[in-house]
Amino acid sequence: MSPTKPVQKKTNKSQIRRISDWLHLWLGIASGLIVLMLGVTGCMYVFQKEITELIHRKAYFVDVPSNPKTLPLSLLQTNAEKALGNKKKIGFISTYRMPERAWEFSTYKAGNPKAFWYFDSVDYYDLVLVNPYTGKVTLVADYKYEFFSVVKMIHWSLLINHPIAQQLIGWSTFIFVFLLISGMVMWWPKNLKKSNFDKSFKVKWKAKFKRINYDMHNVLGFYVMIICLMLALTGLVWAFQWFQQIVYVVAAGTTAPPKVVEIKSDSTKTIKAVPFDIAFDQAKNIFKNEDRIGVSPAGGGTATINATGYRGEETYWDYDILQFDQYSGKLLHRTNQSEKNGGETLIGMNYDIHVGAILGLPGKIMAFFASLIAASLPITGFIIWLGKGKKKKIPQRRKNKHTLIHNKHEIFKPNFSINRFNYP
Repeated sequence: MSPTKPVQKKTNKSQIRRISDWLHLWLGIASGLIVLMLGVTGCMYVFQKEITELIHRKAYFVDVPSNPKTLPLSLLQTNAEKALGNKKKIGFISTYRMPERAWEFSTYKAGNPKAFWYFDSVDYYDLVLVNPYTGKVTLVADYKYEFFSVVKMIHWSLLINHPIAQQLIGWSTFIFVFLLISGMVMWWPKNLKKSNFDKSFKVKWKAKFKRINYDMHNVLGFYVMIICLMLALTGLVWAFQWFQQIVYVVAAGTTAPPKVVEIKSDSTKTIKAVPFDIAFDQAKNIFKNEDRIGVSPAGGGTATINATGYRGEETYWDYDILQFDQYSGKLLHRTNQSEKNGGETLIGMNYDIHVGAILGLPGKIMAFFASLIAASLPITGFIIWLGKGKKKKIPQRRKNKHTLIHNKHEIFKPNFSINRFNYP
């Protein structure tokens, strides 16, 4: 009795579709750990501002006096530098229209540029919070080792200060974009009958684990595909200079780079008053409707005092810049958001889109869940792959009342009774 061959299902998939499915599997396995890491750290970082301000609420929010008048910015800066031991100079200041908000004074110095690890590439990175009405320091934080700063650097470069880390993350993100698109092709239902509709758009929670896992990979992946695609593409803008240039050219409609205007301070024009305070007072009057004003003190020489007026409580793309003479406090130049081309504007939006802040709290919630589901896709996909590998092999001979009668006498019947009913 000759053994029968297993039944082979015919497939209508094209060669391109089979290649796409094969690439989806193996590229997903190759990039899975990096995508998992990016999803988890991105998910954690989305609400870093809210969580940090909740934990240190008394430091970030101060009592507003009956006659709210802020102290000179130069005095507040001096207090912040004293809190750091007078060995570090403040490099950037964030002031707020919100009266109960403490002002932020930060300082940063790079470490060894050739260091392999992130921690060795940073000498120091500190944040000081100061009550703008009393000058009291409410918090001194070492942001080099602060939790969310570390999370951000894991997300950015795996804590590695080497171009290879950016390449690894960049190409894994690039693969993730392909996986999203090819996954959409694999998910697309052939027709919208109710059975296919439920299978494609609903998770069958009452089913066995294998089916639930399959639905979580396909259905949840479909629902967050557009958001994940935006998160991935904005990540590629940072990972690859060539990709950023493509985005700029497409959005700007030109290959010409943004115009750079060089403005210098004149050291021959000095005044008795504090130029830094004069410059800031002018910035406050000019930026009456802006939510935040960021100030960068000049570093000597011909550098200028820069004041940036941000529109939006948390976003960074919509802003104007004022440049002041550091010796006289005179306004030298203003750069307006309205003067920027489409490429500059879109590149400026990149961070706000990436963290979801561009749409406020709803956008951050969407980014959170999209990152969470993105982190789950390599896991659910790997489980699907394992499940396929453990499928039982189709037996060579199937029990059939016409072909195999388990009787020692009937086994020796002529072969035609078996061959007649064999599968081809």
